[in-house]
Amino acid sequence: MGFLNQVVWITGASSGIGEALAKSMARQGAQLVLSARNEAELRRVQLACSPAPVLVVPLDLADAASLPAKVEQVLAHYGRLDVLVNNGGVSQRSLALETSLDVDRRLMEVNYFGTVALTKAVLPRLINQRTGRIVVISSLVGKFGTPYRSAYAASKHALHGFFDSLRAELTGTGVGVTILCPGFIRTGVSVNALTGNGSALGTMDDATANGLDPTEFARRALLLIARGKDEAYIGGKETLGVYLKRLAPGVFRKMLNKAKVR
Repeated sequence: MGFLNQVVWITGASSGIGEALAKSMARQGAQLVLSARNEAELRRVQLACSPAPVLVVPLDLADAASLPAKVEQVLAHYGRLDVLVNNGGVSQRSLALETSLDVDRRLMEVNYFGTVALTKAVLPRLINQRTGRIVVISSLVGKFGTPYRSAYAASKHALHGFFDSLRAELTGTGVGVTILCPGFIRTGVSVNALTGNGSALGTMDDATANGLDPTEFARRALLLIARGKDEAYIGGKETLGVYLKRLAPGVFRKMLNKAKVR
């Protein structure tokens, strides 16, 4: 599947991975829908994607009740939807013991329930079209947990459970599901991550600062989406953790205990 004239909706499109995906999709001739909470930043990305057609639809994934109306807005504008990229979300940098339950709930509400709600809102149209792809930007911590990310890892694990099941249910409908798991990508994800009391961390951690460039992430991601890949890991040597945990869990645990993950 190429992206020329495809209608592609990207959440979390105001910065980082979402912005990089939007620019890459625009270069391939996609017609875009860009969503996030910050409309001013979405307008900036819209200009950067010129001359590609771009519809800006601000939304808050924590407000699930508002999402069906956003879907109707998109469909009224373009008449169809080909790819939904569920990229919006928030990260965490705090010990589980020091994290309030409100923060745990916030992460699940945005990362999991918001993503599921938007997906359910677009599914009837995709199934009726008998074509389309749902893309989920998860994380390597959707495959294994690490310190300071307990609620974030839980939300990403939940996405894998839901979308693996959904993929099986969609067999024969023409609608596919791709889960992409970034490792360390050089974005503001750690700066905006929630601490135990719900405030933003406000600093860039070393691993993120030394991570993969988001433009390179987007290049690899588009190839995988176009090929209809079910699941893939994108990053540096940290992606090997998926296989190490599976094949040598004891060794993986010891390495994780020594790793600098904050």
